Amino acid sequence: MSLARLLDLLTWRDAVDILVVAIVIYNLLLLIRGTRAVQMLLGIVFVGIVYYMARIVELPTLQKMLESLLIVLPFAIIVLFQQEIRRALATFGRNPLWGLTKQQKVVASFGDIVLAATTLSSRRVGALIVIERLQGLRTYVENGIPLDANLSYDLLINVFTPDTPLHDGAVIVQDDRIAAAACFLPLTPNPELSKELGTRHRAALGITEETDAVAVVVSEESGIISVCFDGEMFRDLDGKSLRNTLYKYLVTDLYPQAGTA
Repeated sequence: MSLARLLDLLTWRDAVDILVVAIVIYNLLLLIRGTRAVQMLLGIVFVGIVYYMARIVELPTLQKMLESLLIVLPFAIIVLFQQEIRRALATFGRNPLWGLTKQQKVVASFGDIVLAATTLSSRRVGALIVIERLQGLRTYVENGIPLDANLSYDLLINVFTPDTPLHDGAVIVQDDRIAAAACFLPLTPNPELSKELGTRHRAALGITEETDAVAVVVSEESGIISVCFDGEMFRDLDGKSLRNTLYKYLVTDLYPQAGTA
């Protein structure tokens, strides 16, 4: 069939259908980009190619074995890609309008977070501050020590002071309040992460892989300040770059009309 004939048969509904499918596939690929799901997906594609090659060259034993494997493939996909599926559903369920009322509260808290992070950095005191965006962090708040206190520089410094009950774990910030401290977070399974990074950094990456939160990490060993978002880590930040990074992910990306810092 010629291209001209094919275009004649293509209706506007077909074009919309193809466009929507392309957008869905594109966004799914963005979700798994840079994660271990890419390797698993390539493995599944490889199994499919081997199966069809076995059919072409008529290898019945191999074909039968792969057919048995393909029967359980849908269940295997759910298990293997549960994290990516969870992230996708959370992304589709976010409502940008819900966060519009949070903008001023979030901006007001920048100064205290930046000042606390730089102070802790100069003292070589480890810290992990997780800032909620659109996706709720109630699950992680509930496994920590509830505070529900106004966010302030003094409180953050006191929480992360060594040998205090709340020193270990993360502080979770909702709007301009500290919801909880000493919270346990999921650790990233990324095998390519540098061994120089400890549990605190792995937890920061883990929470940003599973949610849309922003995590600020202060290294206890080096004092380096890092920001994690969407499974990526930005290291060696000073006060100005930390504030600009927080503004980017907590204001500019959520509210483009707000402009840049």
